[in-house]
Amino acid sequence: MAKTAPVRPLSGFPELLPELRFVEQQVVDTLRATFELHGFAGIETRAVEPLDQLLRKGDTSKEVYLLRRLHEESADGHAGLGLHFDLTVPFARYVLENAGKLEFPFRRYQIQKAWRGERPQEGRFREFTQADIDVVGRDTLPFHHDVEVTRVMVDALTRLDFLPGFRLQVNNRKLIQGFYAGLGIDDVDEVMRLVDKLDKLPAEKVRAGLLDEVGLDDKTADQVLELATIRASDESFVDDVRRLGVEHDLLDEGLAELAELVSSCADLVSDRVRVIADLSIARGLDYYTGTVFETRLDGYESLGSICSGGRYDALASDGRTTYPGVGISLGVSRVVVPLLARTGLTASRSVPSAVLVAVVDEESRTTSNAVASALRARGIPCEVAAAAQKFGKQIRTAERRGIPYVWFPGVDDDGATSHQVKDIRSGHQVAADPATWQPPQEDLRPQIITPANEEQNQ
Repeated sequence: MAKTAPVRPLSGFPELLPELRFVEQQVVDTLRATFELHGFAGIETRAVEPLDQLLRKGDTSKEVYLLRRLHEESADGHAGLGLHFDLTVPFARYVLENAGKLEFPFRRYQIQKAWRGERPQEGRFREFTQADIDVVGRDTLPFHHDVEVTRVMVDALTRLDFLPGFRLQVNNRKLIQGFYAGLGIDDVDEVMRLVDKLDKLPAEKVRAGLLDEVGLDDKTADQVLELATIRASDESFVDDVRRLGVEHDLLDEGLAELAELVSSCADLVSDRVRVIADLSIARGLDYYTGTVFETRLDGYESLGSICSGGRYDALASDGRTTYPGVGISLGVSRVVVPLLARTGLTASRSVPSAVLVAVVDEESRTTSNAVASALRARGIPCEVAAAAQKFGKQIRTAERRGIPYVWFPGVDDDGATSHQVKDIRSGHQVAADPATWQPPQEDLRPQIITPANEEQNQ
């Protein structure tokens, strides 16, 4: 008999064990609940888009996974379709297709898989989950929605209490475009593309690019980099920019918007949350037109931005009507998978069951099934033992799975049913009625635990 080839994991396609998957699901559930609390409606778009739509976003052709049948005979070898690599491009198409059925401003959230053919590394995967929120208007969209999506995402991240502290870095493309225009720079987009690399490259290399690739003179390149060094947790950055002596109407507009955003989020700042005006943030994608966001976790700077986005005034248009929007996207897999690996974050049990209903013997399994049905009817997750082993073995099965309670169906001498439930952690056992017994709330579902929690409980 031929040997089966060993099974090897596929790099960039993370798969989680049940207790780790529970953590990921809790993150998704928390995000969804928070977005809905703020009035955002959930949608899901198809996994594929036409290539001409996917490639509108910029230089992403090397990252798109193509869709082709095994016996595809087209000249290109594919069907002209690719898997979406983010949720923004599909959302723009969704708005255009359904504009006549949507009420504007349209507020949506979307938590869904995406695929990107880049080199796998920590926090970067070929298949991953993203969580996006956007507000889209028809022809116009007031600036207060920029503030709104910022506050919603900060609220959502704050509710993930196992996350370390984080800083939301904000800037405004009008500010930097106006500043560059005031300096007389022609190729504004290329300068922004280079400046956006400051978190990855030394300032000297970015400066060399400004000189050699864009053709700036020394003084102008230095002014560009000086703007990028400005950071503030309040509106003081406005004075710092003014001191550079550059004037332009678009610069004034960007300064005013960024100052409003920072001041409007001041009440969100805490020991875990910082909102920083960071004028080095440019975002490389060319469709951003105003506010831009990036978010970094304390102690996980190597992951880069885990949550980013911005304002786009013309991403979606049908030639007659333009649909401006503002949105921010959280890389769920980008955050969760490294946290699980680095911190030991896990769930308190590998199954949802709070109760294992023991089986006395196979002839009485229907009694155990009836107990389980009564518990489930009241929302208590449970399972019936797989085999009528000795009770000691059934208890050990519950221990291995992390199930806190074992239920023992029984019959009194007079023929009446007599049930007992045991907390196998403490050994405490009491009589119980499946129609009324309730475990403590914290035992009803698995709980997220960290090594720090475990040390406190020991």
